[in-house]
Amino acid sequence: MYTYKIFNNIADDGINILQNNELRVDEINPDALLIRSQVLSDADLNNSLKCIGRAGAGTNNVPVQDATSKGIVVFNTPGANANAVKELVVCGMLLSSRGIIEGNAYSKTLSGQETAELNKSMEAQKKIFKGSELKGKTLGIVGLGAIGSLLAQTAEVMGMKIIGYDPHISVDAAWRLPQDVEKAESLEFLLANSDYISLHVPLIEATKDLISKDMLRHFKKGARLINLSRGGIVNNADIIEALNSKQISTFVTDFPTPELVDRSSDFNDVILLPHLGASTKEAEVNCAVMAANQVANFLKNGVIINSVNFPSIKLGRATENRLVIINKNEPGMIGRIADQIASSNLNITDMTNKSRDTIAINLIDLEDKPSDQLIDDIRKIDHVLSVRLCG
Repeated sequence: MYTYKIFNNIADDGINILQNNELRVDEINPDALLIRSQVLSDADLNNSLKCIGRAGAGTNNVPVQDATSKGIVVFNTPGANANAVKELVVCGMLLSSRGIIEGNAYSKTLSGQETAELNKSMEAQKKIFKGSELKGKTLGIVGLGAIGSLLAQTAEVMGMKIIGYDPHISVDAAWRLPQDVEKAESLEFLLANSDYISLHVPLIEATKDLISKDMLRHFKKGARLINLSRGGIVNNADIIEALNSKQISTFVTDFPTPELVDRSSDFNDVILLPHLGASTKEAEVNCAVMAANQVANFLKNGVIINSVNFPSIKLGRATENRLVIINKNEPGMIGRIADQIASSNLNITDMTNKSRDTIAINLIDLEDKPSDQLIDDIRKIDHVLSVRLCG
């Protein structure tokens, strides 16, 4: 029986999936961790841990490299919260364009006025809050994964022109894009030709401070920037300078910092949200269900879908005796493992092997149940990180 430990609030729908798959809670030495925003350290990677399910897309709160070195699979849930984030981007574009926040604040100052006086006051002042429509404007989407491609679909329906930039776009994501999306050959081209820019890239070394002084000078004058991805992608000090010079007109972000809070108290060109991107009931359920299903399927069958550090792998069960073997990606490993199995007079009914960078995984279905001695012998092979039987 496999075990799990939960950090943060995971929707009951996800917990039910774990329990229905006969997993039980173990707070000390679990086989799986389910987390949302909890920042893990190497100390959380106990010796029995086999996988981590992150109920969300980003995994910068997980020590992925340490997990990989220990043969621990790290899952995320790309696309599970895509609609929630997409809707908030549309909201951010409207908030930055229509004087909604300013108009709401003004309306609250009219308390105590009679209807006729109230209407007169609002009519006299509403021109101050006049904005612009999204239709006909150009939206630049940086990152065309699950969220970016869904945003493109919605923006097209709203009558916007769309420029997309993603040098690493997948085939699946490309299929999801509207055919009228203009492909930007460079980030600079997208920035120079977009009225709105929305960021949808992970926070990795290559994207840290992606939007800083060097890139901000390429922005179309007066453009609006929306960042619901990760705070570190944008250099806030450089953003404030760009706001001062009117290079950009508004910055909408889900990641408030002290300097941005100070700015927003004096100016209306910064709109701060308290990390609301995926904060809907539907998104939380979707993420929990996807993470729980991935964890349960891996523990019971060795199947990997949506891992950030392991290759995708699946194999239909040929027998009830499945070995899941994780090893370093070194030459000759498959032969050495197969030879060890053959030395125990066991037949391999079916098998598959996949590798990714420094790590590899094997799913091997055996005709008969392997002995504890065989499992121990395979574990002793150089570069093998873990062996277990999914019986």
